[in-house]
Amino acid sequence: MQQVLTLVAPPDAPLSPAETAAARDALEALGAPTLAADWLAPGLAADIPFDDLDPEQAGAAARGVLSGPRDVIAQHAAGRRKRLLVADMDSTIVTSETLDELAAFAGLKEKIAAITARAMNGELDFAAALRERVAMLKGLSADALERTWAATQLTPGAQTLVATMRAHGAFCALVSGGFTFFTGRVRALVGFDLDQANVLQLAEGKLAGTVAEPILDRQAKLATLRRLAAERGLSLAEACTVGDGANDLPMLQAAGLGVAFRAKPSVAAAARVRVDHGDLTALLFAQGFRAAEFAD
Repeated sequence: MQQVLTLVAPPDAPLSPAETAAARDALEALGAPTLAADWLAPGLAADIPFDDLDPEQAGAAARGVLSGPRDVIAQHAAGRRKRLLVADMDSTIVTSETLDELAAFAGLKEKIAAITARAMNGELDFAAALRERVAMLKGLSADALERTWAATQLTPGAQTLVATMRAHGAFCALVSGGFTFFTGRVRALVGFDLDQANVLQLAEGKLAGTVAEPILDRQAKLATLRRLAAERGLSLAEACTVGDGANDLPMLQAAGLGVAFRAKPSVAAAARVRVDHGDLTALLFAQGFRAAEFAD
């Protein structure tokens, strides 16, 4: 079989054999020959190989018969395992928007978070919105950075995703529109090979209210993906990208496996692959990894 449909469930709502059978029946009703479900992890993820059907049609057919919190990923089976990972940080590898959390120490979290939400949904120019938010924090003690970091939490599955891909030869990069203060720490904690982000400028132990130019925006993320692939002699089809915001969309659309992870509405609507329910190990299941192959 040349194509595969992957179903992924969150741990608190296990996937059943009856559901995989229903998804298989839905594909066959459209004339696609299928094979029995291959369980990548009991109750969590299963592959259904199929042929003679467009992946987008297969995905839509499966979603139509599944009522629970299920992520559905349909793709060509060849080349599923990727050799490059480029990941966003805020609301992707970590659960929070670090700039919004930093703003809490200035009493501006609600105001800045509202701007962040609009920028991440593609309603505002990213660079202009970043400059505006950073300017509002001018004079905030740099100690707030450390306090923000102390409260930052990793998204479940982040370390497993990176460790497993690296164990199988992939290069893993963290590329964020956030700040190097946080990406450097996340890189060390999670095990990324590389991190790139914006530089938050300080003056006399306080935030200067400025960010170094040029700002790492959506085009810079895409350019980084292309550069990292070219440096390793890889095609973009051999890359996996993941993010949640509008500044991630170009790299999501360019990669062989571009995953909108619990993404903003405009991003989820435009991305070919989305994960709304599972954790970051869903990206491993999408690549055909079995749970037994996961690295710590």
